[in-house]
Amino acid sequence: MAVNYSAKEEADGHPSGGVGVPGGGAVGSGGGGAVKTRKPDNTAFKQQRLPAWQPILTAGTVLPAFFIIGLIFIPIGIGIFVTSNNIREYEIDYTGTEPSSPCNKCLNVSWDSTPPCTCTINFTLEHAFESNVFMYYGLSNFYQNHRRYVKSRDDSQLNGDNSSLLNPSKECEPYRTNEDKPIAPCGAIANSMFNDTLELYRIDNDTRTPITLIKKGIAWWTDKNVKFRNPTGDGNNLTALFQGTTKPVNWPKPVYMLDSEPDNNGFINEDFIVWMRTAALPTFRKLYRLIERKNNFQPTLQAGKYSLDIAYNYPVHSFDGRKRMILSTISWMGGKNPFLGIAYITVGSICFFLGVVLLFIHHKYGNRNTSADIPN
Repeated sequence: MAVNYSAKEEADGHPSGGVGVPGGGAVGSGGGGAVKTRKPDNTAFKQQRLPAWQPILTAGTVLPAFFIIGLIFIPIGIGIFVTSNNIREYEIDYTGTEPSSPCNKCLNVSWDSTPPCTCTINFTLEHAFESNVFMYYGLSNFYQNHRRYVKSRDDSQLNGDNSSLLNPSKECEPYRTNEDKPIAPCGAIANSMFNDTLELYRIDNDTRTPITLIKKGIAWWTDKNVKFRNPTGDGNNLTALFQGTTKPVNWPKPVYMLDSEPDNNGFINEDFIVWMRTAALPTFRKLYRLIERKNNFQPTLQAGKYSLDIAYNYPVHSFDGRKRMILSTISWMGGKNPFLGIAYITVGSICFFLGVVLLFIHHKYGNRNTSADIPN
């Protein structure tokens, strides 16, 4: 029997009633319901009829763009570069690998050295540090970005969860337990916490005057108030809160003895919080102390002689690492970073140079008739 389809059904690619089969049913009709189709909806999006804009690159649009980018980027780069150079920075490497270094005697120190090895380095500041001074410690060849190292921590424990305090995450292995007691804080990051002690003195007529180093305000606000918390309970008795735990293997004292002030002790100790924020590169610096400017009439650190007293506790010689102390001021753009200014100047100069070259080419060859005459 012949089956007749309408013109609309042929356009849709199927008949409205399906294909007849013996038994009176229809395949694909669903018993006379709506027929499914794979044809996209007749919309501008699905039928690719949306309006589009395509730039036409001509000399009149490209050349001004090159010159504008050059004229904007070069002044910005010069401003950033000059600002970066105005930042005062002084760095001392106190690793002690050189035989003449005062810290050479401490080069092979171990984690449990008692008493700690101490050394003093004298230095001179040629220029005064006018604004607030930030004191950093720097490490080289220390890969805090190693995957297993980064994962070796228990954020629930660090956030004050009591159950995680006594049952740390298995990610902390092999620094999860010690002598059948859970380690607090657990993990390789906490176990390798930087523990050198740095003290700064000004020398004036052979008299050493200590420089006040502020240990609070060096951690991120979100870390101090959100991510890190002591276990719940009596906040004035951290010894009881951490009862049943033990200190990390390389630590000389437990976490509840990091500081004498309750609001800077335990998991909320700011030195500890700063260390737990891992660095992305093997050479890095972390904020250690703040030196605030006392008044507007005198610089924070005057030009002259100073001495740095170091309690050398942190061994780095075994992995060919280096340790540094950095004194630095900051500006509106942060710390010293000449690369950003150089990058802006380089990009702006390249764009301006390309604009000049393309303008010359356009002026010399742009008026030529490039169309070829096609003979009949």
